[in-house]
Amino acid sequence: MIERPLYMERIEQFIDAPLVKIITGIRRCGKSTILEAVAQRLIQRGVPSQNIIYAKLDSYEFEEINSGSKLYHEVCSRMTDGGRYYLLLDEVQEIPEWEKAVNSLIESKGVNIFVTGSNSKLMSSEISTYLTGRYVVIPVYTLSFSEYITFRKACGEEKTNKEYLANYIKTGGFPAVSAANYSQQDAYTIVRDIYNSVIFNDIVKRGNIRKVDQFERIVKFAFENVGKTFSAQSVCAYMKSEGRSLDIETVYNYLQLLQKAYILYKAERYNIQGKAVMRAQEKYYLADPSLKYAVLGYYDTSVSSMIENIVYLEFLRRGYQAYVGYCGDKEIDFVGILREEKVYVQVCRTIPESANGREREVGNLEKIKDNFPKYIVVLDDYAGANEKGIKIIHLADFLLKKEW
Repeated sequence: MIERPLYMERIEQFIDAPLVKIITGIRRCGKSTILEAVAQRLIQRGVPSQNIIYAKLDSYEFEEINSGSKLYHEVCSRMTDGGRYYLLLDEVQEIPEWEKAVNSLIESKGVNIFVTGSNSKLMSSEISTYLTGRYVVIPVYTLSFSEYITFRKACGEEKTNKEYLANYIKTGGFPAVSAANYSQQDAYTIVRDIYNSVIFNDIVKRGNIRKVDQFERIVKFAFENVGKTFSAQSVCAYMKSEGRSLDIETVYNYLQLLQKAYILYKAERYNIQGKAVMRAQEKYYLADPSLKYAVLGYYDTSVSSMIENIVYLEFLRRGYQAYVGYCGDKEIDFVGILREEKVYVQVCRTIPESANGREREVGNLEKIKDNFPKYIVVLDDYAGANEKGIKIIHLADFLLKKEW
């Protein structure tokens, strides 16, 4: 098992707190492995193994536990002495009313609880009702570039950072892909299986979607337009051009379902001058760039949008809120906000040679008058230069930089 320090450090600070630790993220992003690492860390701390109750709730072993009540009584039956117990529940959303069981176990038994889940139903109003002030959420993402390098080196692969990056852009960061020496096509086969599992098990089945073909067209539209501003109206117009009718409310519902299953993430617009979030014309990004290639096929012209996607995810991994910035009539690819700090980033494959192109990348950032860091993130050899206080940095270096 390759430990992922980024998440273990976050979990460590809450490990004995009287809070439910909710570990969420898309299927196969590594939540179960992180939960196993938590169990190992508890044993290293001296917790007896019999006081650690681990339940993988989507396995046949626990198929008869189909309610919160049964979960509660099953856990209680395993608590045979007066010591402190640690409960680790994997894929907890499989159990109806699990939050009631968890709440009772905290209140009456003082159990220390960790749960994982692949659907943001874990953040529903029911949790707020039963676990008010008693939970903390630790979002998990597919591998960062730094983690990807660690996984590839564990497979015996030795490359330069830029060579690693070229493969990372193409095959993404799902641990199941990165932990073995798969060909590009085999990697996409694995990712396509993950995609199908999420779409049909977590969304179509649970959401009772009847027009599956219609839903898949919306998914592909979103995938094709990663990093582009679009609205529900534009989606409806697109569907109409294909001879299909669709109302705006249905589009919103579909997009929300994709977000709840952690396939899509929404980046809202941010007015840099007014310091306000603008709730219209958002952009959407994928949980991993490999999803687009696995579903639509790899093509070189899509790399620009995928490097933008990679930068967006890196903001989220580091705990930033990531917005699409606007300064007057100029768009900034990303404004990252972490407490009182900000980072401004433009992303482009290469610095344009034309005056207009350079003005779009450099000039847009130059219009921002505060002193927070400003970057242009590129894939070409122009990286390393500075223009008017704006740092031009290669994507590999930006992703590996410990502090921005």
